[in-house]
Amino acid sequence: MFGRAPKKSDNTKYYEVLGVPKNAAQDDLKKAYRKAAIKNHPDKGGDPEKFKELAQAYEVLSDPEKREIYDQYGEDALKEGMGGGGGGGVDPFDIFSSFFGPSFGGGGGGSSRGRRQRRGEDVVHPLKASLEDLYNGTSKKLSLSRSVLCSKCKGKGSKSGASMRCPGCQGSGMKVTIRQLGPSMIQQMQQACNDCKGTGESINDKDRCPGCKGEKVLQEKKVLEVHVEKGMQHNQKITFPGEADEAPDTVTGDIVFVVQQKEHPKFKRKGDDLFYEHTISLTEALCGFQLVLTHLDNRQLLIKSNPGEIVKPDSFKAISDEGMPMYQRPFMKGKLYIHFTVEFPDSLAPDQCKALEAVLPPKPASKLTDMELDECEETTMHDVNMEEEMRRKAHAAAQEAYDEDDEMPGGGAQRVQCAQQ
Repeated sequence: MFGRAPKKSDNTKYYEVLGVPKNAAQDDLKKAYRKAAIKNHPDKGGDPEKFKELAQAYEVLSDPEKREIYDQYGEDALKEGMGGGGGGGVDPFDIFSSFFGPSFGGGGGGSSRGRRQRRGEDVVHPLKASLEDLYNGTSKKLSLSRSVLCSKCKGKGSKSGASMRCPGCQGSGMKVTIRQLGPSMIQQMQQACNDCKGTGESINDKDRCPGCKGEKVLQEKKVLEVHVEKGMQHNQKITFPGEADEAPDTVTGDIVFVVQQKEHPKFKRKGDDLFYEHTISLTEALCGFQLVLTHLDNRQLLIKSNPGEIVKPDSFKAISDEGMPMYQRPFMKGKLYIHFTVEFPDSLAPDQCKALEAVLPPKPASKLTDMELDECEETTMHDVNMEEEMRRKAHAAAQEAYDEDDEMPGGGAQRVQCAQQ
Protein backbone atom coordinates (compact mmCIF):
# COMPACT_ATOMS: atom_id res chain seq x y z
CA MET A 1 0.00 0.00 0.00
CA PHE A 2 1.46 3.29 -1.03
CA GLY A 3 1.31 6.38 1.14
CA ARG A 4 -0.26 9.64 0.06
CA ALA A 5 2.17 12.01 -1.68
CA PRO A 6 2.87 15.11 0.41
CA LYS A 7 1.16 18.30 -0.66
CA LYS A 8 3.52 20.83 -2.22
CA SER A 9 4.10 24.10 -0.35
CA ASP A 10 6.44 27.10 -0.43
CA ASN A 11 9.96 26.02 -1.40
CA THR A 12 11.58 29.41 -2.03
CA LYS A 13 11.34 31.15 1.36
CA TYR A 14 14.62 29.79 2.78
CA TYR A 15 16.54 30.88 -0.32
CA GLU A 16 15.01 34.34 -0.09
CA VAL A 17 15.90 34.61 3.60
CA LEU A 18 19.55 33.90 2.79
CA GLY A 19 19.43 35.99 -0.38
CA VAL A 20 20.76 33.24 -2.70
CA PRO A 21 19.42 31.56 -5.86
CA LYS A 22 17.95 28.04 -5.71
CA ASN A 23 21.04 26.58 -7.42
CA ALA A 24 23.45 28.13 -4.90
CA ALA A 25 26.46 25.99 -3.97
CA GLN A 26 27.31 25.16 -0.36
CA ASP A 27 30.08 27.76 -0.31
CA ASP A 28 27.61 30.42 -1.43
CA LEU A 29 25.20 29.37 1.34
CA LYS A 30 27.96 29.66 3.93
CA LYS A 31 29.02 33.11 2.75
CA ALA A 32 25.44 34.38 2.67
CA TYR A 33 24.66 33.01 6.14
CA ARG A 34 27.89 34.35 7.61
CA LYS A 35 27.30 37.90 6.36
CA ALA A 36 23.61 38.03 7.33
CA ALA A 37 24.05 36.32 10.72
CA ILE A 38 26.74 38.77 11.86
CA LYS A 39 24.56 41.70 10.79
CA ASN A 40 21.43 40.38 12.56
CA HIS A 41 23.00 38.94 15.71
CA PRO A 42 20.95 40.16 18.73
CA ASP A 43 24.11 41.02 20.67
CA LYS A 44 24.97 43.44 17.87
CA GLY A 45 21.55 45.09 17.92
CA GLY A 46 20.07 42.87 15.19
CA ASP A 47 16.56 41.48 14.80
CA PRO A 48 16.17 38.26 16.90
CA GLU A 49 13.41 36.90 14.62
CA LYS A 50 15.49 37.50 11.50
CA PHE A 51 18.46 35.83 13.23
CA LYS A 52 16.28 32.78 13.99
CA GLU A 53 14.99 32.60 10.39
CA LEU A 54 18.55 32.68 9.04
CA ALA A 55 19.61 29.80 11.30
CA GLN A 56 16.56 27.74 10.30
CA ALA A 57 17.13 28.36 6.57
CA TYR A 58 20.82 27.51 6.78
CA GLU A 59 20.20 24.39 8.89
CA VAL A 60 17.86 23.01 6.22
CA LEU A 61 19.71 24.04 3.05
CA SER A 62 23.12 22.94 4.36
CA ASP A 63 21.78 19.37 4.79
CA PRO A 64 21.61 17.67 1.32
CA GLU A 65 18.74 15.36 2.34
CA LYS A 66 16.62 18.14 3.89
CA ARG A 67 17.36 20.44 1.00
CA GLU A 68 16.17 17.87 -1.54
CA ILE A 69 12.88 17.38 0.34
CA TYR A 70 12.44 21.14 0.69
CA ASP A 71 13.11 21.72 -3.02
CA GLN A 72 10.53 19.07 -4.01
CA TYR A 73 7.76 19.51 -1.44
CA GLY A 74 8.49 22.73 0.47
CA GLU A 75 8.51 23.78 4.09
CA ASP A 76 5.36 21.92 5.18
CA ALA A 77 6.85 18.55 4.25
CA LEU A 78 9.75 19.17 6.60
CA LYS A 79 7.42 20.24 9.39
CA GLU A 80 5.43 17.02 8.97
CA GLY A 81 8.54 15.00 9.79
CA MET A 82 10.19 14.14 6.46
CA GLY A 83 13.95 14.38 6.60
CA GLY A 84 14.16 14.64 10.38
CA GLY A 85 12.33 17.93 10.89
CA GLY A 86 12.51 21.39 9.43
CA GLY A 87 14.82 23.02 11.92
CA GLY A 88 11.99 24.57 13.95
CA GLY A 89 13.48 23.38 17.25
CA VAL A 90 17.09 24.27 16.49
CA ASP A 91 18.83 26.86 18.70
CA PRO A 92 20.02 29.68 16.41
CA PHE A 93 22.88 30.51 18.79
CA ASP A 94 24.18 26.93 18.59
CA ILE A 95 24.13 27.11 14.77
CA PHE A 96 25.98 30.43 14.98
CA SER A 97 28.60 29.16 17.45
CA SER A 98 29.26 25.88 15.63
CA PHE A 99 29.59 27.71 12.32
CA PHE A 100 31.88 30.55 13.45
CA GLY A 101 33.70 29.04 16.40
CA PRO A 102 34.10 30.33 19.97
CA SER A 103 35.34 33.77 18.91
CA PHE A 104 31.80 34.78 17.95
CA GLY A 105 29.88 32.85 20.61
CA GLY A 106 26.31 34.00 21.14
CA GLY A 107 25.05 31.41 23.65
CA GLY A 108 21.29 31.82 24.00
CA GLY A 109 19.12 30.45 26.76
CA GLY A 110 19.31 26.93 25.31
CA SER A 111 23.01 26.86 24.44
CA SER A 112 25.34 24.17 25.69
CA ARG A 113 27.14 26.72 27.88
CA GLY A 114 23.89 27.53 29.66
CA ARG A 115 24.54 31.30 29.66
CA ARG A 116 24.57 34.15 27.18
CA GLN A 117 27.97 35.34 26.10
CA ARG A 118 29.00 38.91 26.71
CA ARG A 119 29.81 41.20 23.80
CA GLY A 120 33.32 42.53 23.36
CA GLU A 121 33.97 46.24 23.16
CA ASP A 122 34.04 48.08 19.87
CA VAL A 123 37.36 49.61 18.81
CA VAL A 124 36.97 53.18 17.55
CA HIS A 125 39.58 54.93 15.38
CA PRO A 126 39.48 58.46 13.93
CA LEU A 127 39.85 58.60 10.15
CA LYS A 128 41.16 61.91 8.84
CA ALA A 129 39.81 62.80 5.41
CA SER A 130 40.33 65.89 3.26
CA LEU A 131 37.42 67.69 1.62
CA GLU A 132 38.73 66.33 -1.69
CA ASP A 133 38.43 62.78 -0.30
CA LEU A 134 34.80 63.36 0.70
CA TYR A 135 34.00 65.00 -2.65
CA ASN A 136 35.62 62.38 -4.90
CA GLY A 137 35.53 59.27 -2.67
CA THR A 138 38.65 57.30 -1.84
CA SER A 139 39.99 54.09 -0.27
CA LYS A 140 42.52 53.96 2.53
CA LYS A 141 44.45 50.86 3.63
CA LEU A 142 45.08 50.82 7.37
CA SER A 143 47.22 48.33 9.30
CA LEU A 144 45.90 47.45 12.76
CA SER A 145 47.02 45.11 15.53
CA ARG A 146 44.33 43.02 17.23
CA SER A 147 43.94 40.02 19.54
CA VAL A 148 42.79 36.73 17.98
CA LEU A 149 42.03 33.39 19.63
CA CYS A 150 44.94 30.98 19.57
CA SER A 151 44.31 28.47 16.78
CA LYS A 152 46.23 25.68 18.56
CA CYS A 153 44.12 25.60 21.71
CA LYS A 154 41.01 27.32 20.27
CA GLY A 155 41.13 29.93 23.02
CA LYS A 156 41.31 27.45 25.91
CA GLY A 157 44.88 28.27 26.97
CA SER A 158 45.71 24.62 27.63
CA LYS A 159 46.65 21.62 25.49
CA SER A 160 43.94 19.47 27.05
CA GLY A 161 41.31 22.19 27.00
CA ALA A 162 40.97 21.94 30.78
CA SER A 163 41.34 24.62 33.43
CA MET A 164 40.70 24.92 37.15
CA ARG A 165 39.48 27.63 39.46
CA CYS A 166 42.18 30.11 40.40
CA PRO A 167 43.19 29.42 44.05
CA GLY A 168 44.27 33.04 44.55
CA CYS A 169 40.83 34.60 43.99
CA GLN A 170 38.63 31.49 44.26
CA GLY A 171 37.49 31.97 40.69
CA SER A 172 36.12 35.50 41.16
CA GLY A 173 38.90 37.18 39.16
CA MET A 174 39.17 39.90 41.83
CA LYS A 175 41.20 40.30 45.03
CA VAL A 176 40.52 42.55 47.99
CA THR A 177 43.55 44.17 49.62
CA ILE A 178 43.58 46.13 52.90
CA ARG A 179 45.94 49.04 53.53
CA GLN A 180 46.57 50.68 56.92
CA LEU A 181 46.21 54.47 56.60
CA GLY A 182 46.61 55.32 60.27
CA PRO A 183 45.49 54.36 63.76
CA SER A 184 42.03 52.73 63.53
CA MET A 185 41.85 53.67 59.84
CA ILE A 186 42.11 51.19 56.98
CA GLN A 187 41.40 51.32 53.25
CA GLN A 188 39.87 48.38 51.38
CA MET A 189 40.61 48.12 47.63
CA GLN A 190 39.41 45.68 45.00
CA GLN A 191 41.62 44.91 42.01
CA ALA A 192 42.08 42.25 39.35
CA CYS A 193 43.80 39.08 40.53
CA ASN A 194 47.45 39.04 39.42
CA ASP A 195 47.62 35.22 39.41
CA CYS A 196 44.92 34.73 36.76
CA LYS A 197 44.84 38.30 35.32
CA GLY A 198 41.19 38.62 36.21
CA THR A 199 40.00 35.49 34.36
CA GLY A 200 39.26 33.42 37.48
CA GLU A 201 40.94 30.39 35.85
CA SER A 202 44.25 28.69 36.47
CA ILE A 203 46.10 26.47 34.01
CA ASN A 204 48.69 23.88 34.97
CA ASP A 205 52.17 24.92 33.76
CA LYS A 206 52.72 21.55 32.04
CA ASP A 207 49.37 21.81 30.29
CA ARG A 208 49.85 25.34 28.96
CA CYS A 209 49.36 25.77 25.23
CA PRO A 210 52.78 26.20 23.55
CA GLY A 211 51.29 28.59 21.00
CA CYS A 212 49.88 31.26 23.33
CA LYS A 213 51.64 30.27 26.59
CA GLY A 214 48.25 30.02 28.28
CA GLU A 215 47.21 33.57 27.29
CA LYS A 216 44.41 32.18 25.02
CA VAL A 217 44.94 34.96 22.47
CA LEU A 218 47.71 36.10 20.14
CA GLN A 219 48.43 39.41 18.44
CA GLU A 220 48.11 39.65 14.68
CA LYS A 221 48.46 42.42 12.11
CA LYS A 222 45.44 43.01 9.92
CA VAL A 223 45.09 45.37 6.96
CA LEU A 224 41.64 46.86 6.45
CA GLU A 225 40.64 48.72 3.30
CA VAL A 226 38.34 51.55 4.32
CA HIS A 227 36.10 52.96 1.59
CA VAL A 228 35.26 56.64 2.05
CA GLU A 229 32.17 57.20 -0.08
CA LYS A 230 31.30 60.42 -1.87
CA GLY A 231 29.36 62.86 0.27
CA MET A 232 30.18 61.33 3.66
CA GLN A 233 29.83 63.77 6.54
CA HIS A 234 32.10 64.78 9.40
CA ASN A 235 31.76 62.27 12.31
CA GLN A 236 30.06 59.67 10.08
CA LYS A 237 30.92 56.08 11.08
CA ILE A 238 32.32 53.27 8.89
CA THR A 239 31.86 49.91 10.65
CA PHE A 240 33.64 46.58 10.18
CA PRO A 241 31.47 44.03 12.04
CA GLY A 242 33.25 41.41 14.14
CA GLU A 243 36.78 42.69 13.44
CA ALA A 244 37.73 43.95 16.94
CA ASP A 245 39.75 42.05 19.56
CA GLU A 246 38.72 38.42 20.06
CA ALA A 247 38.39 36.89 23.52
CA PRO A 248 37.15 33.51 24.86
CA ASP A 249 33.37 33.21 25.35
CA THR A 250 32.86 36.67 23.87
CA VAL A 251 31.00 37.92 20.81
CA THR A 252 33.63 39.92 18.97
CA GLY A 253 32.97 43.65 18.78
CA ASP A 254 33.26 45.89 15.74
CA ILE A 255 36.01 48.15 14.45
CA VAL A 256 34.52 51.59 13.88
CA PHE A 257 36.20 54.39 11.92
CA VAL A 258 34.88 57.91 12.55
CA VAL A 259 35.39 60.32 9.64
CA GLN A 260 37.19 63.51 10.70
CA GLN A 261 37.00 66.15 7.96
CA LYS A 262 40.09 68.35 7.69
CA GLU A 263 39.80 72.09 7.12
CA HIS A 264 40.20 73.27 3.52
CA PRO A 265 42.06 76.52 2.71
CA LYS A 266 39.54 77.65 0.06
CA PHE A 267 36.21 75.87 0.54
CA LYS A 268 33.93 75.64 3.56
CA ARG A 269 31.28 72.94 3.79
CA LYS A 270 27.80 73.18 5.29
CA GLY A 271 25.88 69.94 4.75
CA ASP A 272 25.69 69.35 1.00
CA ASP A 273 26.65 72.95 0.11
CA LEU A 274 30.06 74.53 -0.47
CA PHE A 275 31.08 78.12 0.28
CA TYR A 276 33.93 79.97 -1.45
CA GLU A 277 35.34 83.38 -0.46
CA HIS A 278 36.38 85.74 -3.29
CA THR A 279 37.59 89.33 -3.22
CA ILE A 280 37.13 91.64 -6.21
CA SER A 281 38.12 95.25 -6.82
CA LEU A 282 35.66 98.13 -7.02
CA THR A 283 36.26 98.31 -10.75
CA GLU A 284 35.36 94.61 -11.13
CA ALA A 285 32.29 95.08 -8.96
CA LEU A 286 31.05 97.90 -11.18
CA CYS A 287 32.32 96.92 -14.62
CA GLY A 288 32.39 93.11 -14.49
CA PHE A 289 34.73 90.37 -13.28
CA GLN A 290 35.99 86.96 -14.42
CA LEU A 291 37.17 84.15 -12.12
CA VAL A 292 38.68 80.73 -12.91
CA LEU A 293 37.90 78.49 -9.92
CA THR A 294 39.70 75.16 -9.42
CA HIS A 295 37.11 72.74 -7.99
CA LEU A 296 37.74 69.83 -5.59
CA ASP A 297 38.01 67.39 -8.53
CA ASN A 298 40.48 69.72 -10.32
CA ARG A 299 37.92 70.92 -12.89
CA GLN A 300 38.35 74.55 -13.96
CA LEU A 301 35.11 76.54 -13.60
CA LEU A 302 34.79 79.86 -15.43
CA ILE A 303 32.70 82.26 -13.34
CA LYS A 304 31.90 85.77 -14.60
CA SER A 305 29.34 88.51 -14.14
CA ASN A 306 26.82 89.49 -16.77
CA PRO A 307 27.31 92.76 -18.74
CA GLY A 308 26.04 95.68 -16.70
CA GLU A 309 25.66 93.58 -13.53
CA ILE A 310 26.76 95.22 -10.27
CA VAL A 311 28.24 93.02 -7.53
CA LYS A 312 27.50 94.57 -4.15
CA PRO A 313 29.78 94.16 -1.11
CA ASP A 314 29.01 91.13 1.12
CA SER A 315 26.69 89.61 -1.50
CA PHE A 316 26.35 85.93 -2.48
CA LYS A 317 25.99 84.20 -5.84
CA ALA A 318 24.94 80.54 -6.15
CA ILE A 319 25.82 77.89 -8.74
CA SER A 320 23.53 74.86 -8.76
CA ASP A 321 24.88 71.28 -8.80
CA GLU A 322 28.45 72.32 -7.96
CA GLY A 323 28.28 71.64 -4.21
CA MET A 324 29.06 68.38 -2.40
CA PRO A 325 27.75 65.05 -3.73
CA MET A 326 24.91 63.69 -1.60
CA TYR A 327 25.76 60.54 0.36
CA GLN A 328 24.66 57.38 -1.52
CA ARG A 329 23.18 59.68 -4.21
CA PRO A 330 26.45 60.96 -5.72
CA PHE A 331 24.84 62.18 -8.96
CA MET A 332 22.86 64.73 -6.93
CA LYS A 333 24.83 67.68 -5.58
CA GLY A 334 24.22 70.73 -3.43
CA LYS A 335 25.00 74.32 -4.37
CA LEU A 336 28.25 76.25 -4.56
CA TYR A 337 27.92 79.68 -2.94
CA ILE A 338 30.44 82.43 -3.70
CA HIS A 339 30.73 85.19 -1.09
CA PHE A 340 32.04 88.45 -2.57
CA THR A 341 34.10 91.03 -0.73
CA VAL A 342 34.60 94.30 -2.63
CA GLU A 343 37.97 95.98 -2.11
CA PHE A 344 37.67 99.77 -2.28
CA PRO A 345 40.60 102.09 -3.19
CA ASP A 346 42.14 104.09 -0.32
CA SER A 347 41.78 107.42 -2.17
CA LEU A 348 41.06 109.01 -5.57
CA ALA A 349 42.74 111.87 -7.39
CA PRO A 350 40.59 114.93 -8.23
CA ASP A 351 40.58 114.14 -11.95
CA GLN A 352 39.48 110.55 -11.18
CA CYS A 353 36.59 111.92 -9.11
CA LYS A 354 35.49 114.14 -12.00
CA ALA A 355 35.71 111.26 -14.46
CA LEU A 356 33.59 109.05 -12.20
CA GLU A 357 31.03 111.78 -11.59
CA ALA A 358 30.60 112.10 -15.33
CA VAL A 359 29.56 108.45 -15.74
CA LEU A 360 28.01 107.52 -12.38
CA PRO A 361 24.49 108.54 -11.33
CA PRO A 362 24.50 112.19 -10.14
CA LYS A 363 24.93 113.01 -6.46
CA PRO A 364 21.80 114.21 -4.66
CA ALA A 365 21.47 118.00 -4.77
CA SER A 366 22.01 119.91 -1.53
CA LYS A 367 18.87 121.21 0.20
CA LEU A 368 20.74 124.23 1.63
CA THR A 369 21.70 127.45 -0.14
CA ASP A 370 25.33 128.54 -0.42
CA MET A 371 24.73 131.19 2.27
CA GLU A 372 23.27 128.58 4.64
CA LEU A 373 26.19 126.27 3.98
CA ASP A 374 28.69 129.06 4.80
CA GLU A 375 27.06 129.44 8.22
CA CYS A 376 27.61 125.71 9.05
CA GLU A 377 30.63 124.62 11.10
CA GLU A 378 32.99 122.31 9.25
CA THR A 379 34.12 119.04 10.85
CA THR A 380 36.99 116.60 10.23
CA MET A 381 36.47 112.82 10.01
CA HIS A 382 39.14 110.24 10.81
CA ASP A 383 39.34 106.46 10.48
CA VAL A 384 38.48 104.41 13.56
CA ASN A 385 38.53 100.76 14.62
CA MET A 386 35.14 100.35 16.34
CA GLU A 387 36.09 97.22 18.27
CA GLU A 388 39.15 98.95 19.71
CA GLU A 389 37.10 102.09 20.39
CA MET A 390 34.42 100.22 22.37
CA ARG A 391 37.06 98.28 24.30
CA ARG A 392 38.81 101.54 25.27
CA LYS A 393 35.55 103.17 26.37
CA ALA A 394 34.56 100.16 28.52
CA HIS A 395 37.95 100.15 30.24
CA ALA A 396 37.73 103.88 30.91
CA ALA A 397 34.21 103.56 32.38
CA ALA A 398 35.30 100.76 34.72
CA GLN A 399 38.32 102.74 35.90
CA GLU A 400 36.16 105.83 36.55
CA ALA A 401 33.68 103.81 38.64
CA TYR A 402 36.54 102.34 40.69
CA ASP A 403 38.05 105.78 41.32
CA GLU A 404 34.68 107.23 42.42
CA ASP A 405 34.20 104.37 44.87
CA ASP A 406 37.59 105.02 46.46
CA GLU A 407 36.79 108.74 46.93
CA MET A 408 33.59 108.04 48.93
CA PRO A 409 34.01 108.40 52.77
CA GLY A 410 34.43 104.93 54.27
CA GLY A 411 34.19 103.38 50.85
CA GLY A 412 36.99 100.91 51.38
CA ALA A 413 35.66 99.76 54.76
CA GLN A 414 32.17 99.39 53.30
CA ARG A 415 33.45 97.02 50.58
CA VAL A 416 35.17 94.84 53.19
CA GLN A 417 32.03 94.74 55.33
CA CYS A 418 29.88 93.67 52.37
CA ALA A 419 32.29 90.92 51.52
CA GLN A 420 32.11 89.52 55.06
CA GLN A 421 28.31 89.33 55.16
